[in-house]
Order: sequence, then C-alpha cells, then structure tokens
Amino acid sequence: MAQRAIREYDGKAIFAKHWNDYFDGFHYSFKSVLVTSADELRQKAKEHGFEWLNQEPLVAKPDMLFGKRGKNDLVLFKVEKPGDVTLEDAAKWIEEKQSHEVTLLTGQKGKLTHFIVEPFTPHTQDQEYYISATVVDEDDVLYMSAEGGMEVEEGWEEKVNEVRIPITMSDDEMERAIKANVPDGIPAENRERFASFAIQFFKFYRDLNFAYLEINPIVMVGNDMHILDLVARLDDTAGFLMKDKWGDIEFPTPFGMEDMSPEEKAIAEADAKSGASLKLTILNPEGRIWTMVAGGGASVVYADTIADLAGVKDLANYGEYSGGPTESETQFYAETIFDLMTRYKDPRGKVLIIGGAIANFTDVAKTFTGIIKALEKYADKLKEHDTKIYVRRGGPNYEKGLKDIKDAAERLGLYMEVYGPETHVTDIVRMALEK
Repeated sequence: MAQRAIREYDGKAIFAKHWNDYFDGFHYSFKSVLVTSADELRQKAKEHGFEWLNQEPLVAKPDMLFGKRGKNDLVLFKVEKPGDVTLEDAAKWIEEKQSHEVTLLTGQKGKLTHFIVEPFTPHTQDQEYYISATVVDEDDVLYMSAEGGMEVEEGWEEKVNEVRIPITMSDDEMERAIKANVPDGIPAENRERFASFAIQFFKFYRDLNFAYLEINPIVMVGNDMHILDLVARLDDTAGFLMKDKWGDIEFPTPFGMEDMSPEEKAIAEADAKSGASLKLTILNPEGRIWTMVAGGGASVVYADTIADLAGVKDLANYGEYSGGPTESETQFYAETIFDLMTRYKDPRGKVLIIGGAIANFTDVAKTFTGIIKALEKYADKLKEHDTKIYVRRGGPNYEKGLKDIKDAAERLGLYMEVYGPETHVTDIVRMALEK
C-alpha cells in the first residue's frame, strides 16, 4: 500500500460529497475555496454560490501538505473580533505571504502557492474534539479525545483513547468497542452523539480507502459538525476502485521538495509509501550534531534545545521518524543519517542524538532493531568520526529496545549512553554537549 497525502481542501470535499451517505443525523456545511492567488480569491467571491466570501468572517491558511501552520504563524484569523477578517484582508494576507520564501520551523523552505479560505467558526474550547483513524500493523485503529487543537500530542497517552479494529471484527463488535471507549472528558449530553459520529467516521474512513484520516479539531455544536482542520492520506492502490468516489483527486508534491538533496528526496519518497512519518531536512552537511528523533513535536523540541545550547551552526539536520515505522523503514532512515554524518570529519568528533518522547503506539524494540542493523553496517565509519551516541526513549517495549541497543553498542565498540523515560526528554543534549 502506497499512502499519498492530499490537500485539506480535497479531504473536506470528499467528506461533503459523501456526507449524506455516511453521517445520518449530522449536518456539515462545506464552505471552502482553494486558490493560488489573491486575485483568484477576489474573482471567486463574484461567482454564484460563493457570496459568503463577502458576507462572513474568514480564515485563511496554506494548503500544501505541512502541519503546525498555527505555530508557523501561517493562519489568518481573529478570535476577539472575527468579523475583522474580510475578503480583502484575506486577499492582502495571501499577497504578503506569496511575496517571499517561507521557512518553516522544520527547516523546509519554499514558496506558498495554494491557500484554503473558509468561514470563521465561533466556538468554545470545550466544543473541540479530536478523532483520527489509521492502519497499524494489520489492523485499523481509531483514536478519540475530548481535547482538540495543537496541543493534543502533549500527554497523548492520558488524553487519547485507542480502539483497535481488526478487519475480521463485525460491525456490531466495532460499534460496541467504540461506544465503550468514548473519552470520559466528553460531557454526558454529548457522549451518545459523539459515539454515533465516531462510528460513522470510521466506516467512512474504511469504505473510502483512506490510509490516514485526522480531524483536529472537530467542533460539535448540537448536530452541526465543523471540520476545522483535516489531514488525510489515501491508499493509492485502490485508485482504480475509488475513481468516482474520490473524484479528480490531486497528489501534490510536498512543500519544499523541489530543492531537496537526493537523500531528502529518498526519505520523502519512503514517507509517501509508508503509513509512518519519515522526514529529513539537511541544515548543514558538515554539522557536528546529528539527530534521529521520534515524533514531530519532539523533533522541534530537540532542534530548539541544540540551537540554544550549541548554536544553529552545529545542528546538521532536522527530521523525525514516527507513526509506527517498520523495522526496514527505520533501518533505511538510520542508514541515510549515518551515511550523511560520516562524510565530513570534525576535529571535535560527532554527536548523534537518538531521542524522542514516550511513544504512543510505535513499538520501540522493533524500530530499535532497525537502528541496530544500521549501526552494524556503519559502526567502523562512526568510530572513525569519533561519534558519541546518546539515546533517550520511552513507549511500548522500550525496556527491551534500550537493552538491545546498549548491548549492540558494547558489542560493536561504540560509545553510547542510554536512558529511559525517567530522564527528561532533552537532558541527553545537555549531557552530550557537556562532554
């Protein structure tokens, strides 16, 4: 299965096209436009059916397959006075954002070419929920939380309920499992409504051959559902079956990929074919400090910490591996990092940070087996470059993973310090730089 990312606009359009077939008792008002310029937005507002662009407060943001747009200051809206964001405000904002190259927190650079513009949805924080579904190993898994928004990843294990749904599970069993796992934080008056929506959401995800489908947040106001933000990937091997249901779907090139190095492109291609998330941006090929970090949020934290303690110049790369990558995917990712970091010598030696927070569903032992195989292949080169390795990880099977990688380092004669979740997530950066 090759997973192909689609735009937020296209994901919402698929929802709108099939809403009445799947979501009984709920209403979704699909008001959204995808534009490539301010003039196109202005012209759209003159067309029949898009009068709302002149009548309602708006939200505008890039629609180019990258996340954390809020943290990158790439969302236009006003909470206090949403009516202040008019059509012309949105048009001028798009013009300003297109006037220069944008650099994301991840290090990716490029021009913004596509924007999604929608009505602003007034709501309160307690009306925001989180829901997603994806493939983990051989099963589908549904995730639900009473908290939505950018911070849902913080405290994932406490906030998010997981329902594993094997392909052999009957519809009745699936519905019972979802109802039994509705998050406790959802108010009593909304629990039955949310459970009904979650069941229909999962059927929609599976029938439409999504490989990953996330709404964060979904806002519930009575039976009105507002999809504020959406991330979706389709299983393109089902394209010939889904042509009519998906419509004329586009699989865009990821943001910033045009100027990628061969190694960055190889990781991006592996990411496109995987259910996991594999990202790599080379900041300084001659840099001293290299990272292999599990988790998008953790990758930002590690990059910031290294920049604060050592300076940006020494930080060689930015990236992540997360979402349950296979052993072979992790090995390929690790080998790419090890190959890059052993091309240029530094008289001070090299530092490799294998870090991450506490995994949600990634099997730490399995991914570490992939890293160990890469270490075995590159052990001599890593020793030639006087590489010191610092490991910090938690999550499923982390004890076995940490023991296996420590044993491998001793066997291979590599300098390695290994820590579990009892150590603060970024303490290994301080330890590495002090030594």
